[in-house]
Amino acid sequence: MIATHLLSLSIWLPIAGAIVVLASASERNPGMARVVALITALLGFLVTLPLYIGFDTSTSAMQFVEQTPWIPQFNINYFLGVDGISVLFVLLNSFITILVVLAGWKVIERKVAQYMAAFLIMSGLMNGIFCALDAALFYVFFEASLIPMYIIIGVWGGPNRVYAAFKFFLYTLAGSLLMLIAMLYLFLQSGGSFNILDWQAQPLDLSTQTLLFFAFLIAFAVKVPMWPVHTWLPDAHVEAPTGGSVVLAAIMLKLGAYGFLRFSLPILPDASHALSGMMIGLSLTAVIYIGFVALVQGDMKKLVAYSSVSHMGFVTLGFFIFNQIGMEGALVQMISHGFVSGAMFLCIGVMYDRMHSRQIADYGGVVNSMPKFAALFLLFSMANAGLPATSGFVGEFMVVLGAVKYNFWTGFAAATTLVVGAAYTLWMYKRVAFGAVSNQHVAKLADLDQREFLILGLLALCVLGMGLYPFPFTDVMHASVDHLLKQVAASKL
Repeated sequence: MIATHLLSLSIWLPIAGAIVVLASASERNPGMARVVALITALLGFLVTLPLYIGFDTSTSAMQFVEQTPWIPQFNINYFLGVDGISVLFVLLNSFITILVVLAGWKVIERKVAQYMAAFLIMSGLMNGIFCALDAALFYVFFEASLIPMYIIIGVWGGPNRVYAAFKFFLYTLAGSLLMLIAMLYLFLQSGGSFNILDWQAQPLDLSTQTLLFFAFLIAFAVKVPMWPVHTWLPDAHVEAPTGGSVVLAAIMLKLGAYGFLRFSLPILPDASHALSGMMIGLSLTAVIYIGFVALVQGDMKKLVAYSSVSHMGFVTLGFFIFNQIGMEGALVQMISHGFVSGAMFLCIGVMYDRMHSRQIADYGGVVNSMPKFAALFLLFSMANAGLPATSGFVGEFMVVLGAVKYNFWTGFAAATTLVVGAAYTLWMYKRVAFGAVSNQHVAKLADLDQREFLILGLLALCVLGMGLYPFPFTDVMHASVDHLLKQVAASKL
């Protein structure tokens, strides 16, 4: 019985746990909320493991499918399923939720239950996005996931948290309205079906596909975020608490990219090909230009936020060069970015908790006071720069290979990120960690405690494991990527 409802459990178990956390809320005894949240996050991850263990890698068909009528009058169904693309993101999201709960264990001292509950609810909603095969259900999860993040930034964020929260909410909500219009059009064209798989077989002329493509593009580009609609991201990261930044970078940025794979490419293949040059141009702009923007940042969070825009440019580039290695590389990059960017924000959070500053200039010589931390921070910085044997290298290298196969100069332009990425990441690390101790505050810094070491150690294992042996990830996605490329190649004209 449980095996047939694993996807529902991955969605609703964290949300049910959040309700229990809120019910156990007590400002005098926040420990109970923390314990219940951690147990819920662990259970939420455990129920996703059978999805991977029992996954059939030989087929591109949707697996673990659940379908039941939800709003029969409008033919809206509670329709869930995962393929080789989405199953990995369900696991990633559930894993990151555990780390986020642990990361806020000591740091969050007010409204602890509400903080933990917001992350658990968001975890369930984002699993819903990755599992939904009914467009109406997808849209509900897609929009609902904004609310917990809006609250997290607005309540537990920095001095300008209200501005950042509103900017985040308005950018993402405004983009989604056009997506809703596109979905309603496809609903009417398909004879009254919200089934995404039915839409993929729907014949549409090029002009209609183009209009729908731009409607989806605006919604998904804001979420990725692609240049030039990326400006909300640095503000949101800077003001968000550490846990908010981790989930924002590791999971929420993937929602837009996932939207391209589930909607734009398979439903609108002719428009995807016709507009691929524009998408490649926007992607390369993000990869190169935003990389140079990251280079001049003095705030560590802003630097890593801009580097996320640059790295996600690699993802959209891999999608629109339409070859197997490029698309699989983009998916590997998405998973790797979840590990690496999450780890980078956690490292910055460790320093901020001790010094209450994110400015690079306030540090220097951290390795003398925090050797264990400096070693792990170096590993994640190298992964962020794309060092071989780390997960950051695998996806970027595959996308560059795919881009060279598509067009040599496109691949050459994409490869510049290996230089620029190393420049901004290692220059930041050098100024923060190396040299003599710059001031008495740095001299008094305490090294990682057991909880912090556990969190960063787990991420280090993920980064190295994926970098040394990426096959368990690429094997799962291979059949689904192959099927998607065949869909994109099949003209609907």
